[in-house]
Amino acid sequence: MRIGIVGVAGRMGQAILREIAATSGAVLAGGSERPGSPLAGRDPGELAGIGPTGVKIVDDPALLFTNVDAVIDFSTPAVVAHNAALAAQAKAAYIVGITGLESEHLEALKKCAHHTVIVQSYNMSLGVNLMAGLVRQMAATLGEDWDIEIVEMHHRMKVDAPSGTAIMLGEAAAQGRGVLLEKVADRGRDGITGARRKGNIGFAALRGGNVIGEHTVIFAADNERIEITHKAADRAMFAKGAVRAALWAKGKPSGLYRMSDVLGLSG
Repeated sequence: MRIGIVGVAGRMGQAILREIAATSGAVLAGGSERPGSPLAGRDPGELAGIGPTGVKIVDDPALLFTNVDAVIDFSTPAVVAHNAALAAQAKAAYIVGITGLESEHLEALKKCAHHTVIVQSYNMSLGVNLMAGLVRQMAATLGEDWDIEIVEMHHRMKVDAPSGTAIMLGEAAAQGRGVLLEKVADRGRDGITGARRKGNIGFAALRGGNVIGEHTVIFAADNERIEITHKAADRAMFAKGAVRAALWAKGKPSGLYRMSDVLGLSG
């Protein structure tokens, strides 16, 4: 499987590169950085500390999607629509782990998924996807007498809040209750807010240090509370899931898929 990486010189890009190098059946076929990057022409393997790969970094995304079977993208929402269109044109699978996506980005992915395989997930770890399934089941079983709060913490440099994973967990809880998350989400409390509205799903975002990612879903009722927590200790877990998704995509019909499909957790 010939795999390209958007943002190959970044922390996630290098983690993905190391995972590709360690995975049988996967090979690095390309890597890109932003237009005008001084890293263009460099070998990404040397930056990642694994030695030469024979691949040169490009600063034009159109070149990345040439002669690859899949492209993994953990970069920024601003490039999603353009890269999805390139993937559709090249018939290359597009693996999207970007957070902070808005409705227009998701619509662009849905449109391009008519022409190629797109796997989009805010979190590609097995543990988080299992957690989401459990949250969905618990929300359906416990009902509105149990308040749901989602607390997440990330490093000080993270630019979006709440995190994509927190939203993913909130969507799982909302699905369990048979409601739309945007109708019940409470993303911020400040000042005299009044009593908590029954049925709402609350979010709290913490930022500090170099925390890779911690998420807790709290189910709180009178006299008892259930908490489910996932803590990420290394970005390698996300890289492992992304490469697994790229390998899974080979031979699949065009469509928009989730990590739960890759892991066999859907349905």
